[in-house]
Amino acid sequence: MRKFQRKRASESWPVGCAALQREKMMSHDPVELVPYDPQWPQAFRRIRDRLLVLLPQALSIDHIGSTSISGMTAKPLIDIDIVLPSLGHIEAATDVLLAEGYEPRGNRYDDEVWAFLSRGLVPRERVYLCPAGNGTHRNRLAFRDHLIAHPEAAAEYAALKRRLAGKFRMDGDGYTAHKREFVNAIVARALADDR
Repeated sequence: MRKFQRKRASESWPVGCAALQREKMMSHDPVELVPYDPQWPQAFRRIRDRLLVLLPQALSIDHIGSTSISGMTAKPLIDIDIVLPSLGHIEAATDVLLAEGYEPRGNRYDDEVWAFLSRGLVPRERVYLCPAGNGTHRNRLAFRDHLIAHPEAAAEYAALKRRLAGKFRMDGDGYTAHKREFVNAIVARALADDR
């Protein structure tokens, strides 16, 4: 097992992955949105079944992001959160994903969530490793579930995404940053509704 190197308080990567991860984070594909594909849920189930074999320690494997919301305009990329029992399970899961050809994409928000991208598969997959009880994972599920339950909010989000994709076509970070206010407002509303 490779040694981990510390970069920030909550970010560790196997030695040798850090440089690749930084390089991958700097390169951006165009922000491409496509109409909802009714095959995305089935694709997620296939991916989940494969990941469960690779990572039997996973507590849950959840379809998140726009492809998990029926009818939503989305990047053609299946986003998946893999919840592990603890931070201590991240290193072994990282080794498994790297062996399967996933590219490390980093821990960009210092939130104990590590991203990996698989480019060779269709549809593309972006998987996130996180420990149980992670706030980012909780927020992603709250956002997804709120948009599924509130079609008017989902339509508003789809319109925002289309506007931003036109404005930030070659700037994925800008595209994501300008969605943040809307996403945060929906998450706050969803979490308040759950109380």
